[in-house]
Amino acid sequence: MLEFLRFSLEELAMRLRRPFVLLLALGALALAPLPAAGQGATGQTVALVDPRETHFAEMLQLTHGGQNAEAYWSPDGRELIFQSTRPPYACDQIFRMPADGSAAPSLVSTGKGRTTCGYFMPDGERVVFSSTHAAGDACPPPADRSRGYVWPVYPTYEIYSARRDGSDLRRLTDNHAYDAETTVCPLDGSLIFTSDRDGDLDLYRMDADGRNVRRLTNTPGYDGGAYFSPDCKKIVWRASRPQGQELDEYRRLLAQGLVRPGKLEIWVANADGSEPRQLTYLDAASFAPSFFPSGKRVIFSSNYGDPKEREFELWAVNLDGTGLERLTYSPGFDGFPMFSPDGTRLAFVSNRRQQKPGESDVFVARWQHAPAGISAPSPAAAAASWPAASAAPHGSGAAGAAGADNFLTTVRWLADDAREGRGLGSRGLEDASRWLAERFQEIGLEPAGDRSGGGGGGGYLQAFAAPVGVVVEPRTAVSLDGSPLAAADFRPAGFAASADAAGDVVAAGYGITAPELGIDDYAAVAAAGKIVVVRRFTPPASAAGAPLAAEAARRYGELRYKAYNARQHGARALIVVDLPAAPATAPAPAAALPLPPDAPLPEPAVDPAASAGDAGIPVVLVTRAAGAHQFAAGSHRAALSVHLSLRTTPAVNVVGVLRAGAAERLPGAVVVGAHYDHLGMGGHGSLAPESHAAHHGADDNASGVAALLEVARRLAAQRGELRRDVYLVAFSGEEEGVLGSTTFTRRPPGGLRLGDVVAMLNMDMVGRLRGNLLSILGGESAAEWRELVPPACARALLGCTLGGDGYGPSDHSPFYAAGVPVLHFFTGTHEDYHKPSDTADKINAAGGAQVALLVADLAREVAGRPQRLAYKSAPAPPPPGDARSYGASLGTVPDYAGDGRPGVLVGGVRSGGPAERAGIQRGDLLVELAGTPIRDIYDFMYVLRAARPGDTAKAVVDRGGRRIEVTVTYGTSQRAP
Repeated sequence: MLEFLRFSLEELAMRLRRPFVLLLALGALALAPLPAAGQGATGQTVALVDPRETHFAEMLQLTHGGQNAEAYWSPDGRELIFQSTRPPYACDQIFRMPADGSAAPSLVSTGKGRTTCGYFMPDGERVVFSSTHAAGDACPPPADRSRGYVWPVYPTYEIYSARRDGSDLRRLTDNHAYDAETTVCPLDGSLIFTSDRDGDLDLYRMDADGRNVRRLTNTPGYDGGAYFSPDCKKIVWRASRPQGQELDEYRRLLAQGLVRPGKLEIWVANADGSEPRQLTYLDAASFAPSFFPSGKRVIFSSNYGDPKEREFELWAVNLDGTGLERLTYSPGFDGFPMFSPDGTRLAFVSNRRQQKPGESDVFVARWQHAPAGISAPSPAAAAASWPAASAAPHGSGAAGAAGADNFLTTVRWLADDAREGRGLGSRGLEDASRWLAERFQEIGLEPAGDRSGGGGGGGYLQAFAAPVGVVVEPRTAVSLDGSPLAAADFRPAGFAASADAAGDVVAAGYGITAPELGIDDYAAVAAAGKIVVVRRFTPPASAAGAPLAAEAARRYGELRYKAYNARQHGARALIVVDLPAAPATAPAPAAALPLPPDAPLPEPAVDPAASAGDAGIPVVLVTRAAGAHQFAAGSHRAALSVHLSLRTTPAVNVVGVLRAGAAERLPGAVVVGAHYDHLGMGGHGSLAPESHAAHHGADDNASGVAALLEVARRLAAQRGELRRDVYLVAFSGEEEGVLGSTTFTRRPPGGLRLGDVVAMLNMDMVGRLRGNLLSILGGESAAEWRELVPPACARALLGCTLGGDGYGPSDHSPFYAAGVPVLHFFTGTHEDYHKPSDTADKINAAGGAQVALLVADLAREVAGRPQRLAYKSAPAPPPPGDARSYGASLGTVPDYAGDGRPGVLVGGVRSGGPAERAGIQRGDLLVELAGTPIRDIYDFMYVLRAARPGDTAKAVVDRGGRRIEVTVTYGTSQRAP
């Protein structure tokens, strides 16, 4: 395809120690004469000589001698179009021939200049190809080899369309740029091709007539040889992604119309170029990919596994990176595979029957699935089949390829419907803990939990109690104006204080105090000592008549906020009634207007952010039918008796350890972790609140657990290199406030002390790698990460962004707050986050396995460093914007697991922040701020909302049973207090 990267395999063997990666055609060879057009049949049935080529039932050789390449099918499967150099032509021209070899090839191109990349249009009557003939009849000059092993990018290549016999030639591109490597969508005839028209070698798409050109790729490096899937919804191609000095050299040469060979991997994306994903991580010369007829698998050529990097064979892989399979075993070169439209035959180019060095011919094989009883070899076995195969380097090769299969198997098991979304207290989560303990044992990890074997964990389980529900005690009751309410007419809020309250009722509108909106529903209400009744939700507009913004509606519509505001105004209890907003004008009496139905009363539920705190007053929600009269004129009384209890469930972390196996061991340990719980059947935390289906959590966080097991396998195989112990932990309770990781940091199991932990590596949502770009958070938690991470990413063939402190809503945060350097590996959010649609079929298994290889590499390196990482207490980052931010910041990191006492337990303090300057410490319990009792995180948040940076206030903390009062000066607002 890429004409400027043609080469001789013989020359390659002599001149290159590394492969010529792009491997796009077979050129500059001594030619044997080929039959001229019209000399009769050329097809010859040949014997199948290697029994491992089980997918080939029979084989036909269509050309005999010389250089022939890139044979692609006509839509009816009767013909092939290909490029060949043959007398009287000095360089490649385009030919077509019957796929059964019944007639000799016939010329399609002009016979002038150099041509490449012939392809049939969907009607079979027209073809496309690229040619330099408009710039001159002669072949364009070769590259100046005095500059080294470089090849030309001919700007004279333009794309043409013609009838299948070469007549009616039409020029589709007209610019001084390389336009070639064209293939066709079989449905609409649109073309995809490679061009350097914008200064890089990128993919473009255009209509069949050459109009409507749009660019599909824009990452520096070569993108080319793209093919459509049968339904034209996806594309597959080969790409190089040079970095650093290699990228600089690539750009310098390209500016001069030259390219130096480099490595290629296979990529896949949507047909518009969106959601690009690297499909292979073979660190080899992989090229010429095309789709299986199913569109779910890709076939390509690669020299993967050959230590001398000279043997190119056909390989296949699934679109998620699993199922890597070697298909051919012929010495030399096999490439340019493409299935016939009906999927029964495979055309490819090979030198398996060459008469002279460097010859390549077109073959057609009848395709069959592997016979029963014969399984495809594993990637490791396939690579090992090369003579004198060497071990794959860390982060690449057979281990990475096999890891994709393991990765997807784990994700599928954890995200299966049978796991019930892995919610706390579910049978599915309990099954998952036992399953993971079994996997740890299989891999060879020692048990490091606090359970000696009970509960099926085999000593791998670390137990803790997790809150899962609120129980409404039978004596809970509500009476309005002396009339008891039926159970169906009210619900206590899950955050309500368990208490009795009786007294006069006062109405306070929506219960909002928002000066910025001109709203103060308590302005004329004497709420102190009274039971306050308010409307549910928010008014449609501010006092000035402007519609309420979504952020304001969310903020002031929170039931928790209404309870806090009522308590701040001295209320003894709060009743919330579902009343619609009154219309500004009405064409008929209000009583005649139809009212919307009551919104469903929410069941009382656990809020993990609240820990042991509550609203401080009883709070109930009442239906409109039962409570609307409390807003009517006159005096009203109410009596509330709210009695709630917290329901907990046993939860477990799964903990194993790999003991250091090196002769010279070092003190301390590395922790590698990922949480295995998710949202169960929805409810709290779900972004599909109307759904009560299993929230599968394939990416969040079955993917992290799959990576954790791959890290364990990798490190177990390299145990002799480990100089420190490595603890591998599957945490539970992350979705409810990092409960499991907090438990681990408070009482590390397996004889570990928290002070022994030299680093914690956390994998949370690593299953949706896109563009081969991985986010690594926590880069500022240790000075050495900037030294260690970039080279490791390069070894793992990943593009990485590194930055941020060690705080964040995942299991690394409790470790960082406790003084441990951390990294959090993350492939990004997506529209399926916290929804039932986060399913295993959307996982990028190849990318996830590569993340695991990176983490294993870093864990091994950190475990082997004589010096501990230098923990860096990072300053608070600048605010990311004012959306959902608070008015001020205290610079604390809450411990959402709490310790059973009302207040906010301080999990950590940010370096240089207000809390640190005031003397607040990790482990303090914040119980009062600015004169307001702090019972939970919500009270804390509401106080900060009303504060301004630079203001001073008194803070009271409980430290070891002593109340300590300090003065704080608020800092700039953050998204977390």
